[in-house]
Amino acid sequence: MELTQETPDLSAYLAADEVIDHHHPRVRETAARLAGQAVDSYAYARSAYEFVRDAIPHSADSGDLRVTWRASDVLAEGTGICHAKAHALAALLRAEDIPTALCYQKLDLVHGLVAVRFHGAWHRQDPRGNKPGVDARFSLDGERLAFTPDPESNELDYPVLYAEPHPAVLGALRAAHDRPHLWKTLPTAL
Repeated sequence: MELTQETPDLSAYLAADEVIDHHHPRVRETAARLAGQAVDSYAYARSAYEFVRDAIPHSADSGDLRVTWRASDVLAEGTGICHAKAHALAALLRAEDIPTALCYQKLDLVHGLVAVRFHGAWHRQDPRGNKPGVDARFSLDGERLAFTPDPESNELDYPVLYAEPHPAVLGALRAAHDRPHLWKTLPTAL
């Protein structure tokens, strides 16, 4: 699948906003701690990915009913669904000047992941969190995502790389008062 930037302006994939708030002190502190242990930007990206994947539980796996959506809140609360975790990873990567896009898959519900730009190409990464049957890994040498869409079930990968969260996803996250409510309102397609 060929990934397509929503905007040709690469600086859009480094920008901070209300959701990917990489200027927030909590994001900066976390990024600085992770960067202090990394020898280069690739090692930092892997470390940030593994931190979000492993240290922030997916709220459905942990049974946490809270809904987070802003990157700094995901880091502060230590919980989030795939979209929230993607926002947190995007903020950590952008904090260290690594272009990062948000991207999506259509599964039962729309699933969120990120793409990082290294060596002149985009590479999708899924920080959802591993569990039995899910073994996502950071990779620039072929995708190691949590899920592979099944075309026979009308699942698919969306090729668009977004600089900001998709409005339908963000609207559902913001409006949800808890995770059970969120499952009823997350879009099933974009």
